[in-house]
Amino acid sequence: MFLHRAFKVAVPTSRYCTSATVFPSPLHLLDLLQLSIHHRSLKLAQQSHAQILALGFNENAFLYTRLVSAYAACGNLFNSRLVFDSIALKSIYLWNSLINGFAKHHAFDEAFAMFHEMIRSSILPDDYTLATLSKISAEIEDLISGKLIHARCVIIGFVSDVVVANSLMSMYCKCGELGEAGKLFDEMPQKNLSSWNVIIAGCAASEDCMSHIDLWNFFRRMQNDGFKPNAYSIASILPACDSNTGRWDYGKELHSFLVKNELDLKMDLDVHIGSALIDMYSRSNRVAHSRRVFDQMRCRNVHVWTAMIKSCVQNGAPEEAASLLHEMQVKAGIQPNKVTLVSVLPACSSLAGLTGGKQIHCFAIKMDLNHDVSLCNALIDMYSKCGSLSYARRVFDNGAFYKDSISWSSMISAYGLHGRGEDAVNMYYKMLQPGTKPDMIAVVGVLSACSKSGLVDQGLSIYDSFMTRYGMKPTAEICACVVDMLGRSGQLDEAMKFIREMPVEPSASVWGALLSASIMHGNSVTRDLAYRFLLELEPENPSNYISLSNLYASYRRWDVVAEMRTMMKERGLRKVPGCSWITISGKTYSFYVADKVHTSSSLIYEILDDLVSVMKGDNCLDFDILTEIY
Repeated sequence: MFLHRAFKVAVPTSRYCTSATVFPSPLHLLDLLQLSIHHRSLKLAQQSHAQILALGFNENAFLYTRLVSAYAACGNLFNSRLVFDSIALKSIYLWNSLINGFAKHHAFDEAFAMFHEMIRSSILPDDYTLATLSKISAEIEDLISGKLIHARCVIIGFVSDVVVANSLMSMYCKCGELGEAGKLFDEMPQKNLSSWNVIIAGCAASEDCMSHIDLWNFFRRMQNDGFKPNAYSIASILPACDSNTGRWDYGKELHSFLVKNELDLKMDLDVHIGSALIDMYSRSNRVAHSRRVFDQMRCRNVHVWTAMIKSCVQNGAPEEAASLLHEMQVKAGIQPNKVTLVSVLPACSSLAGLTGGKQIHCFAIKMDLNHDVSLCNALIDMYSKCGSLSYARRVFDNGAFYKDSISWSSMISAYGLHGRGEDAVNMYYKMLQPGTKPDMIAVVGVLSACSKSGLVDQGLSIYDSFMTRYGMKPTAEICACVVDMLGRSGQLDEAMKFIREMPVEPSASVWGALLSASIMHGNSVTRDLAYRFLLELEPENPSNYISLSNLYASYRRWDVVAEMRTMMKERGLRKVPGCSWITISGKTYSFYVADKVHTSSSLIYEILDDLVSVMKGDNCLDFDILTEIY
């Protein structure tokens, strides 16, 4: 209605008006076209187009340039091209409007085709053209096209333009060419804050540890050259700060910098920096710090809620993640998006909450997200871990989404988890039928399924074809699956031979697999060997000492048990207490070792004491040993 009224004032109100009629001027039509762009109103754009033709303004270059942009903004690229083709003398601005329209709607091939057509028409591109095409090259990570645009910039003389140079640097960073981006940066005669931010963001996004060193060097240089970091600078650098990179203290310093410079006060307007802080603390296993940032934010959108939910899931707080999802919808009135649902589904898996998982699935269908591949993959994983293999298969068989390698790997792992090794093997070979090359995750999944189901020959055949037919090198996890497969079947000598001939260095998972098999089959030689290597590789892992202590306790070697406990105490090691949970009437109850938090704990322990008495009377177990172990 508003758009209709806006146009009504621009046209004659009566067909009987003669000399008093006021027709819309070109400036007024330009305003109407801009209004149609702002509101993405195709109807208003068409009405404006009709007035341009009726009033004889079809030679006005400014109107037609704005009209091309208006149709493109409304998603009607066909009309944009028709308007473009109707103009005989095309200015660079008209070319830019159409190229930019194609770019915004991800019609990248058409955008490059228009650029080549422009060159053939002897129209010289300007800085806006080159910057747009550089962004397209970055978007599709096409390094060759990006270099061609760079060469064109050098030929024309736009390489010294700050905006163009920034776009080229961003393209090189997105394509993994940080060296080229740094070279271009050093050659720039003038730099602005965005120039520094591009390099910082590129280094932070790189997986190369040397890039992180360059990142901090750039950050220091930036301040030494008189450029004060803004919120975008900090948000770009925070992903490189966590315990894994050894830069946890840097993250705290950056947070302090935000507070000191009052940039944190912008959290009510710029939620991006708040989400980055939550994510940084989460990756450093500081979920309490993440929650503190979350609680201090005055404005929270769906991205902030999602970051906090993901933080809880990743740090072992699935109940809090489920509670946040409920609070997000009920109290905050914010609907979750696809990323939120994918982030919270692992919480259902941890809690074995099939009902909650089904509710999320129903919500996804209601939001028309059941065709999204990442969400469907998460649903397959959730259903399988919640014990419903049939629902996992129903999601997999849904033809509404494209199945990627993760989809196949998730279904293969689901069969393995439920002890259906034959089905896992069949699914693996079905995945390979279209000529798909197996990835590491799929191989780990199918080998693990073969190990649990005793399919040694099939597993070894898959392992051999993985290396010989596809020419891929196995990871330590794949080798651990083979050792576990051989060990479970009692072939401990073959397992030891495989470890000696492994193409990679044996990891803790390899020796752990051998240890489990040795204990299962009572082979003390390989057991002691596996323990020795485990303690060498993971001297700070309390589980190794606990399992070794329990083993010696079963042989009543209390002297060795005491020695193990002393070593743990000296190293300050403490095992994380085990946790069990059960869902009754839609409510989940969790219990830790020696936990007395539950309101009915007295009754629970009373019943347990009765059970222990019955078991002692039947001499089912040696409870002196049991007490020492647990």
